[in-house]
Amino acid sequence: MENITTTAQLRLEQVNFFAKLKAQLQGYPILQDISFEVFPGDGSANTCGERIAIVGPSGAGKTSLLRLINRLSEPTSGKIYLGKQEYHQISVLQLRQEITLVLQESKLLGMTVQQALAYPLVLRGLPKPTIQQRVDYWIEQLHISSEWLGKTELQLSVGQRQLVAIARALVIQPKVLLLDEPTSALDAGTAAHLMQVFIQLSQTHQTTILMVNNQLDLAQGFCNRLLYLQQGQLLTDQPAARVDWVNLRENLIQAENQAAEEWL
Repeated sequence: MENITTTAQLRLEQVNFFAKLKAQLQGYPILQDISFEVFPGDGSANTCGERIAIVGPSGAGKTSLLRLINRLSEPTSGKIYLGKQEYHQISVLQLRQEITLVLQESKLLGMTVQQALAYPLVLRGLPKPTIQQRVDYWIEQLHISSEWLGKTELQLSVGQRQLVAIARALVIQPKVLLLDEPTSALDAGTAAHLMQVFIQLSQTHQTTILMVNNQLDLAQGFCNRLLYLQQGQLLTDQPAARVDWVNLRENLIQAENQAAEEWL
């Protein structure tokens, strides 16, 4: 595979995001005064892209945060920067060429797996040999069976579709990779292997990765930084080595139980 280096710096300043119930009416807050900075690797052998795990109870705003970073949604107020450029100075197409989001449930748009993996690179006008090289590389890295390549999404399991969607994102070689519960439909062995692939990606290509994942055993092994959200607020932002993972697990269970009681 060709050598690449991907570096990116994100900054969110007092970002607020509210659910809009009507055209003129703002409803409950989804995210409130979210501010943090994501630092890029510098391309040297001793650095890697940040690997950030985003955890929190249901309804905390985790997926909404990823959607804002990818501009699938727009903040109600506050600013988001990529490098020194404010988001609105960057076209959506250019932004998404550098920042790729993989949602839990992704569609292949009627294509076969082989076609779906190649399609983003065809749109970018890459030569066929380069496209085939990248597709073959990620098929091998993610242990995607050759038997899947001629199948459409209706012929794949939920877990298989999830893995194909991740491969489709990785062939793009984004500077920032956003992942929403990427292991939710995978078996334990495949999930563990996938975490190692992400770690290697951050180390060899300095790719910045933000991952929503409430499977704390996987999040702990993956991340070098943790963001903890609750009720739309960023309560914890610290290096993974300083996180009390036992206490975090207890807090998460308590917050989930509290959220469940509020729905009753």
